[in-house]
Amino acid sequence: MIKDNLVIDGDSADWETEVLTSQVPVFVDFWAPWCGPCRWVAPIVEQLAKEFDGRVKFVKINVDDNPELASRYSVMAIPTLIIFKEGKIDTQFIGAASKEHYVKMLDNLLRDGR
Repeated sequence: MIKDNLVIDGDSADWETEVLTSQVPVFVDFWAPWCGPCRWVAPIVEQLAKEFDGRVKFVKINVDDNPELASRYSVMAIPTLIIFKEGKIDTQFIGAASKEHYVKMLDNLLRDGR
């Protein structure tokens, strides 16, 4: 695990600790360095991590380095963004979207207490 600012560069070794047993919801960005839309989403994820600090954890998973995690969660296209709550998938979104879209997803999750 490498923490870069507020976004954790995760891997399969720390998956359970960082994601499945997290006390707060976890926004996971499945990405790869060669993926153009992933590079577009990356600064948005950094901004979200600052705005939701303490309320949501942010983890990036490089699918090239962690194919077993990508396979386990049926990640067939990237970016795939999955929000986990209490170790289970709450919300999943494939493809790049606006910051406002992600903010709305996170606000709904936190407001509804799902």
